[in-house]
Amino acid sequence: MPESHPLPDSHPLSESHRVSESRGARPLPPHIAAQLRSAGGTTDTGGQEWKGRNLGEGTSHTHQFPDDPGTADPRLRDALTAWREGRAGEQEVVAALDSVRVFVPIVAKVSHSVITEDGLVADKEADMALVSLKASDGRTALPVFTSTEALQRWSGEARPVAADIRRAALSAVQDGSGMLVLDPGEDPAFVVRRPAMWAVAQGRAWTPSYRDFAVDDAVMQAGLGIDGVVAALAGPGRGVGATRADGTVLSGGGEGPELEVTLQLRTGLSEDEVSVTVEEYQRRLAEQSVVADAVDSVALRLTR
Repeated sequence: MPESHPLPDSHPLSESHRVSESRGARPLPPHIAAQLRSAGGTTDTGGQEWKGRNLGEGTSHTHQFPDDPGTADPRLRDALTAWREGRAGEQEVVAALDSVRVFVPIVAKVSHSVITEDGLVADKEADMALVSLKASDGRTALPVFTSTEALQRWSGEARPVAADIRRAALSAVQDGSGMLVLDPGEDPAFVVRRPAMWAVAQGRAWTPSYRDFAVDDAVMQAGLGIDGVVAALAGPGRGVGATRADGTVLSGGGEGPELEVTLQLRTGLSEDEVSVTVEEYQRRLAEQSVVADAVDSVALRLTR
């Protein structure tokens, strides 16, 4: 991913205790890995080679969708509008992503240049490269756009390549991206975090971790039998919502942490006992398979 740009509406992690937020190095689920084996890295989602691609006007996004006007899918457009106006949550937006066409931006990157007799640099060859964004925690994200107009507002240099959202999500997983960013540059962009991105890639419904009863149960079970833990409760994290330019925090669409675990400790514990207790709880929570699959990032809050 040769191009890197800052991710808007970031929420830096400030909690002193937290489970690892990025699980990019964890082995992929078998069903994801199987789909990735058919998603080649040297071709686009339509199976055409990137190398030598003519990206002139009229060819950059029409090879796979010849009758596509480049406008946003009406259902997705309406869901994003409702979300930005505070009338819908992130679950509705992710549901509206099902089977839609999006645009992935690519840019020209010089791969070979020479020095002329006059001492000037002359570009001889240029490759086309996908653009990546950088989240506040260091993870990479793949930007996708609902329309060519939205992409052009974001960058006049990037070219749109049309792709089915499932293929785009699979490509992001293959490339090690931890999230999708929908329409960066808009107010605000919508972040599709890792569990939602995997659900989109598989074409299945997604439930946010803070509304998932299985996650609630795993959070509670991880604390059972640990001396010093009174209770463990799950809820939305402080980074789950994106923020509009006017300061309004929306329901979802942020980069995380998406889940906050409130760990109530027994009174009277020493500082060393607190550290041992928290470390044991974090270890047990990380071993819960549902947490590994359904939770993108966790912030741990301690209470007495």
